[in-house]
Amino acid sequence: MQLNDFSDYSLRVLVYAAARPDRRCATAEVASAFGISRHHVVKVVHTLQRLGYLETTRGRGGGFQLAHAPEAIRVGDVIRQTEGTLSLVECFDDGSTCPLTPACGLKLALEEAFGAFFATLDRWTLADIIGQPRWIARARLLHPEDDHVHV
Repeated sequence: MQLNDFSDYSLRVLVYAAARPDRRCATAEVASAFGISRHHVVKVVHTLQRLGYLETTRGRGGGFQLAHAPEAIRVGDVIRQTEGTLSLVECFDDGSTCPLTPACGLKLALEEAFGAFFATLDRWTLADIIGQPRWIARARLLHPEDDHVHV
């Protein structure tokens, strides 16, 4: 399974904000840090704000920050809400036209794998991610002037 770009960017925005709890982040700085277009970051931030993950402030001195503690934001929840369709194959859709769907063992195997995928992601929070030593070192490289990347 491969996550879509929107889910990927959503997770990047959230971990970036989680590592900087004492200030607002700007879409332009996130775009620059990750090499993503500012337009995409704006769309992601808007969606994450609408979903309740971010608080945003417009205007000079504005930006965004987490709406909840990093410990309260589960990676699995974020992906479920940002991924769009989660149909791995046609038989997962209600309108499946595959004649094998009613008796297909492949669907059962894929459902089990899909469940295991999300069970694992549901155990991880943003706090777990930003607490990883390799991530902390890389976050500092992304924005070296930001000395207060939080652990």
